Amino acid sequence: MLTVNNLKVEFKTENGLFEAVKGVSFKLAKGEVIGIVGESGSGKSVTSLAIMRLLETSVSQVKGEILLDEANLLKLPENEMQLIRGNRIGMIFQEPMTSLNPVLTCGFQVAEAIKRHRRLNNTEARERALALFKEVQLPRPESIFDSYPHEISGGQKQRVMIAMALSCDPEILIADEPTTALDVTVQKTIIELLLRLKTERNMSLIFISHDLGVISEIADRVIVMYKGNVVEQAGITEIFNNPQHPYTKGLLACRPSPAYQLKKLPVLSDFLKLDEQGNMQGSGLSIEELRKQLTYSDKEIDDRKQQLYSRQPILKVQNLCTWYPAGGGFLQKAKEMIKAVNDVSFEVYPGETLGLVGESGCGKTTLGRSILRLVEPTSGNVVFESTELQSLKTEEMRRIRRDIQIIFQDPYSSLNPRLAVGESIMEPLQVHGLYHNNTQRKQRVIELLERVNLTAAHFNRYPYEFSGGQRQRIVIARAIALQPKFIICDESVSALDVSVQAQVLNLLRELQQELNLTYIFISHDLSVIKHISDRILVMNKGVIEESGTPEQIYYQPQNAYTQKLIASIPGRVPAKNNTN
Repeated sequence: MLTVNNLKVEFKTENGLFEAVKGVSFKLAKGEVIGIVGESGSGKSVTSLAIMRLLETSVSQVKGEILLDEANLLKLPENEMQLIRGNRIGMIFQEPMTSLNPVLTCGFQVAEAIKRHRRLNNTEARERALALFKEVQLPRPESIFDSYPHEISGGQKQRVMIAMALSCDPEILIADEPTTALDVTVQKTIIELLLRLKTERNMSLIFISHDLGVISEIADRVIVMYKGNVVEQAGITEIFNNPQHPYTKGLLACRPSPAYQLKKLPVLSDFLKLDEQGNMQGSGLSIEELRKQLTYSDKEIDDRKQQLYSRQPILKVQNLCTWYPAGGGFLQKAKEMIKAVNDVSFEVYPGETLGLVGESGCGKTTLGRSILRLVEPTSGNVVFESTELQSLKTEEMRRIRRDIQIIFQDPYSSLNPRLAVGESIMEPLQVHGLYHNNTQRKQRVIELLERVNLTAAHFNRYPYEFSGGQRQRIVIARAIALQPKFIICDESVSALDVSVQAQVLNLLRELQQELNLTYIFISHDLSVIKHISDRILVMNKGVIEESGTPEQIYYQPQNAYTQKLIASIPGRVPAKNNTN
């Protein structure tokens, strides 16, 4: 179907040409699914945009061949390429919220593509769009047709993007990170949907992801990219069972493994070494060897439990409810109440990591914010070190927040874009009157930056100048600036590459041991939750469905909802102690 020969992409920068893709070659057969995997910056998305001829020609140069039916797409005039783009080759873009026009309804945007390529009138295009919405299993197709992107969930936006990509019956579909940051259940549904549509339509599919677990669910063959190069290319079974390149081994090892209770996650540097000439060399370690070296012994696990649960709880949540009015209108009484958190009770012990898992909309984030009174609860109480937080006045609550901090879900939106990151970290020190002057505070901020593996040189840079993983480290530095006792981590690794995710999870565990921190760790990713937690609470529709140790929740779930979450985890769930 498609042949890519020696594809090279260069971008013009202030420092000259930057080569983002360095001679990539592969072939895509009819009905085949190729997975392209690698970290952010590896060249995956640039490769897909080059195939679609969507790179801005004024700042980029594309060389090589992209052959579709013997025609080199790179040589076609733009008017001929427009007949192929969105018609013979469809694309699902990485972020549906930014790819969909916020001022146009979802239905209008899908119908627009249909009218462009199929020459249908408004009524026919609407009928075709509604049929596509039903095909991608969107609930209430007519309602979503008239809805704006902000009015529907992330999973629904992704389905609208899939419908748009399928609207003209493409022979090839490119899916760029279509499941990143989605709940595991929604992720599984999207993967099953794409596989079903591929089979029914006999399409070829290029599926791009940084997560090999997701790739394992959908791909026939895998291309592994690293810094613009293809470092390995093989069938899915061979990649998982016998990876050859140290980078592939590192990617596989970074993902939390349910078969092990690890002291820390392996990271890429465990597998990738540079020789004296700067060339990449493998360390010679196998994934299993390294995981066995890092695994807790049974005695270490028992000793930790004994240490944690012999003390009094640091936090008690008692019958907490946070309800919101829904329906009604201006000056009208609400028709009903949304019970985001409904009669929730639990305890957290000093030094413990309590995992809180569930799908988007289950109430996890609202619960975290209710504990801090960033959202005022409807009823119930939170007791922190014998202090009832609900009875505190605003100024008293502000002082308590020195001891209870939160790492927000999106680090970029929680940093002031007009402040250098050093100023953002220094701000809480100024608010709480810590240290005598800004010189001392700046020194403290530099120490914090270095503690989270950044440098003093980062102090005067702005949030947009950092990668996602670096921004996550910055907000962690800000959270520990006041030397808190308790931190709520709200989806703090959900959108990160698996390699960066491993680094951040290791950092959080190091800081916990070093500073004697207690965590509530909120996530929709059960693999991550199992790795980092001492106990797990499973939340659904505002209530706690189930609680237990990671082993109990993962291997012996009692509740049907928990069983559904476990079954949705991408990649095969191994039996306990199975290390094969």
